[in-house]
Amino acid sequence: MKKLELTLAYFLKDYQVLLALRKKKGFAQGIYNGVGGKLENNETHEGAMIRECIEEVGLEPTEYKYAGKITFYQPMNGEKVAATVHIYLCTSWQGNLTESNEVKPEWFELNHLPYHKMMEDDKYWLPLILEGKKIEAVFELDENLQTINYQIQKSI
Repeated sequence: MKKLELTLAYFLKDYQVLLALRKKKGFAQGIYNGVGGKLENNETHEGAMIRECIEEVGLEPTEYKYAGKITFYQPMNGEKVAATVHIYLCTSWQGNLTESNEVKPEWFELNHLPYHKMMEDDKYWLPLILEGKKIEAVFELDENLQTINYQIQKSI
């Protein structure tokens, strides 16, 4: 089974969260998600999160907290993949918000998130993260990235 390590960051301000509309073809194109991506060689989760934020939306997190991890078991290109995503909440940053070749960033009110244009599993775990809970979760997804089974452990 192929294993991937990824990060996701959610920027929070004034009861809003920053989501990134994926513009590139391939996985998650046309879907809103947090800012993030794969770890590079010898990179920490924290280092990857900061690098991805700068590359994708022009913001360098300066205050953030680790919000948990989710392991997704899913088929990808004909093989089963275990993708572990490390999630961060960012409350302070420097830089200017910019659109990149990969994503178009957009602020959303916390109580009006576009779940119909997000990954289907987000509705199960993202509200917990945004409430300040730390989670550890496992999701099993089908070939259409729909949730087959999941388990979420949360703490305050």
